[in-house]
Amino acid sequence: MKTKSLPLFAVCTALLSGALAPLRAADPAPAADSESPAVKEKRLEWFRHDKFGLFIHWGLYAIPAGYWKGQRSPGIGEWVMNRMKIPAAEYAQLATQFNPVKFDAEAWAQFAEDAGMKYVVITSKHHDGFALFRSAASPYNVYDATPFHRDVIKELAAACARHGLRFGVYYSQSQDWHEPGGTGNSWDFPSNEEKDKSGAYDKYLHEKVEPQLRELLTNYGPLCLIWFDTPQMMTGDRPKRLTDIVRSLQPATLIDGRLGKVGDYRSTGDNVIPAKASDDAWEVPATLNHTWGFRSDDHNWKSPGELVFKLVDIVSKGGNYLLNVGPQADGVIPQTSQDNLREVGKWLKANGDAIYGTTHSPFGEEFGDNATNLKDREGKPVFLAFADWRCTAKPGKLYFTLFHVERAGLDGYFALPDFKNKITAVYQLDDAKRTPFEVQTAKDGRRFINPPRWVNDSLGTVFVVEYEGAKVER
Repeated sequence: MKTKSLPLFAVCTALLSGALAPLRAADPAPAADSESPAVKEKRLEWFRHDKFGLFIHWGLYAIPAGYWKGQRSPGIGEWVMNRMKIPAAEYAQLATQFNPVKFDAEAWAQFAEDAGMKYVVITSKHHDGFALFRSAASPYNVYDATPFHRDVIKELAAACARHGLRFGVYYSQSQDWHEPGGTGNSWDFPSNEEKDKSGAYDKYLHEKVEPQLRELLTNYGPLCLIWFDTPQMMTGDRPKRLTDIVRSLQPATLIDGRLGKVGDYRSTGDNVIPAKASDDAWEVPATLNHTWGFRSDDHNWKSPGELVFKLVDIVSKGGNYLLNVGPQADGVIPQTSQDNLREVGKWLKANGDAIYGTTHSPFGEEFGDNATNLKDREGKPVFLAFADWRCTAKPGKLYFTLFHVERAGLDGYFALPDFKNKITAVYQLDDAKRTPFEVQTAKDGRRFINPPRWVNDSLGTVFVVEYEGAKVER
């Protein structure tokens, strides 16, 4: 996803170096509701190419880190206010303690680059209502309400631009537990239904959400995407109002699948990887452990091997992997997160051609099959996933990432899936010499390659199969 366009970065730098732009009196006329598929597809070009992004969940919730007044909060770290039913005024006092002097936007951007990620998405405002950017629409933000007195979004956007990383923001449009009109807080304020009937929710949208969205789209350079979430009560014209703001101010900015109407791409459930491939644009938002925001007691980290497999699995099905880190309250990304993701980055440095710019597998049998007798609660066959190999593709090339050769083929041989094209070359992707591998053909026409017997690697070994033509014929 590294963007080499100098004009893009020049514009970004100019915008970031200036003071906060004033709120617009009125947005330009939005684009028509109906746009051609070509326009949408043009907007998605970078997304389909880049495949791997860094998600960052950071805010006041990093201070309690999963505990409140000595009591353990159940569930994920960033939901501590909700889970413990903390009064909004009491929770807001955390802002007086938020002083992450170890926050280093340059180090965060370098880390994302080291991990092989191509875009960064950070929580500009999560459900607790606290913004990580300076906002004229609400003083409840990192610049005005904390001793830190710095604009995190501004600093990180600039650092990402310097590192050639695209930059986007998460923004909780519906849930805001700090505001009387936001959804989700019924221990301080009326129920969601009452807020809807009284007009308090629309007042919140008009006075906080829409102005802050304009601020994000005006003051921080090009945003690759806006990641909305939990679309409670986003009915009627509410999603369109937000869409119109995005399209009028930054037409190239993608909108995720959780606004409340169809966005540019589909977001799966958290940590949910589909069983099959799809031509749609889609993304898996996922965690490194069990939580998004930092929890001091969650050490169940996914290993580098697990992360590489999930990345290859998702990309082989046509999706993107948006993988999260939850920085500590002092601004430091947990060391295990850094170590494991840098190992993924090392793998990508050697094997990135099998990920970036690829399309999904032209086969599908490698993903698994339905069980014969095992049924789920609805009486449907349980899908049994296979994990021996995955395939990604480019015109004239197939990238086979092998994880378990012994089970993938016969006697150490890897049986290629059936396709008609003539094979012109086979080599290991991380071999600079491209030492050729012989393709053997059985009497029944099946083709095999014989990779080294040591290929039983949790990180995966990639073999390139070049063939005649631009598309696989089956």
